[in-house]
Amino acid sequence: MGGVRILVVQPSKSDPPGELGEWLLAAGAELDVVLPSEQRLPDGFDGHQGVVVLGGEMGAYDDAENPWLAGVRALLSKAVGERVPVLAICLGAQLLAAATGGQVHAARKGPEVGTLLVAKRDAAAEDPLFGPVPLTPDVLQFHTDEITALPPSARLLASSPKCDNQAFRVGDCAYGLQFNIETTPDTVLEWVRMSPDVAAAARPGQLEPEHLREFHADLAETWQPVAERFVRLVAIPPEERSTSRFLPLA
Repeated sequence: MGGVRILVVQPSKSDPPGELGEWLLAAGAELDVVLPSEQRLPDGFDGHQGVVVLGGEMGAYDDAENPWLAGVRALLSKAVGERVPVLAICLGAQLLAAATGGQVHAARKGPEVGTLLVAKRDAAAEDPLFGPVPLTPDVLQFHTDEITALPPSARLLASSPKCDNQAFRVGDCAYGLQFNIETTPDTVLEWVRMSPDVAAAARPGQLEPEHLREFHADLAETWQPVAERFVRLVAIPPEERSTSRFLPLA
């Protein structure tokens, strides 16, 4: 799908675009990856039709140590206001929530870690990205904070027993996913090495290399089509966009 250019904001070197980046490229998008800790974020979206914001080890409000976080929140707020499609993952989802009136705090039931499932909510049935997703899709969890309150205008799309707000949409095209879909087994193993205390919250065997390899094959089966649908959504001019689950095939 020519002409689709997506800005990818990567808050941490430990969470690259990974498989998600490959899926977006395979769907025909061009990607511009920016590390806001080292590079200046664009002021607007003149050169991009969509935005992806990845995860990171910092908190959504850790501006004292990471002053660039304010710029990411401002960019997400601007994207929602201008109806630029957003796919925000883990920390990215928390930043999206914080930027649009939600709240983020330490996870009330403790860290959520491992190869787990989330459950679609009824509102997801007609959503352009989530409509075709299985009722209980595989996801990778590795977070200690959670979105405790969604933005007032948000629509909840998925939940889990440990964290209510797993996936949501703000407006008609800004999506937040508390979980991870972009990872590779090597990425997850690096997180385990970096944060053994967080990794200890996973059930036995879930973060072993062989299990992660098998799990990521299932992850791709569910989430690569979502990435493809996101690229199609990005390609639709705002005035032609609908919140129906049905998107053009190409």
